[in-house]
Amino acid sequence: MIPPIANRFVAGESPAQALDHVRQLNGRNVRAIVNLLGEHYDERPPVRSDAAEYRALAGDIANSNLEAAISIKPSQLGLDLGEDVFREELEDVVAAAADHGVFVWIDMEDHTTTDVTLNAFEDLAREYGSDDEYRVGVCVQANLKRTRADVERLADVPGKVRFVKGAYDEPDKISYSSSARVNHEYEALLEYAFEHYDRGIAVGSHDPAMIERAIELHEEHGTEFEIQMLMGVRDDAQYELAAEYPVYQYIPYGDRWKSYMYRRLTERKENVWFALRAILGR
Repeated sequence: MIPPIANRFVAGESPAQALDHVRQLNGRNVRAIVNLLGEHYDERPPVRSDAAEYRALAGDIANSNLEAAISIKPSQLGLDLGEDVFREELEDVVAAAADHGVFVWIDMEDHTTTDVTLNAFEDLAREYGSDDEYRVGVCVQANLKRTRADVERLADVPGKVRFVKGAYDEPDKISYSSSARVNHEYEALLEYAFEHYDRGIAVGSHDPAMIERAIELHEEHGTEFEIQMLMGVRDDAQYELAAEYPVYQYIPYGDRWKSYMYRRLTERKENVWFALRAILGR
């Protein structure tokens, strides 16, 4: 059973609990991105099990007429076992989700997985998506020095791109470590995307300044975008923003909630502040 502190940030241990949370969010005009907790499997059975649960989840979302997508980590679908395993499992999930009209986000992990993840995204986006309808999305991280080139590469891919600051402790040679530089890169990436992308921009940030900048860029260029935040973080802001803009809440669920809570609270110091404010109701 999930304790009260954790259940502000995790929607429960079962798919039914997660979908019940989605239903409540939809009632407040907030959409959802549902993630079954799990990562870095070194055996095939849990990979197959999680992939099967995602396929079933897509059907449940569609049958319940919920406004929700699903989100998957590459290492959850077997990347640690090999690129071929990851590709096979991911395509099966995307195909099943596409049959149900459910969108799939591919999360980004540390820099060693970037090329494999982007290549899989591009191939699946071109296979299942079109200029009229996107089926797949991927995350890019502003703290990586390579990301500007990646964002330029993805401009004509028929899929969505989620922009985040980046949470992994990457080597200095390939990443920016200062918060000021990461913020600068994040804003520059948004500016490029709003100017060169037709649509499909996802602003994955709790930073009010970056969200406000995205809104300014949207008004300047008219490019479609959405705002994405975590469950339990700035919930009131999510509801307020949803009155004017598409807002998605990232909803994790499952029995691996302890490791998720630890990682979220340690990856960036501002997450601790956001969590404390949420727990204290401020």
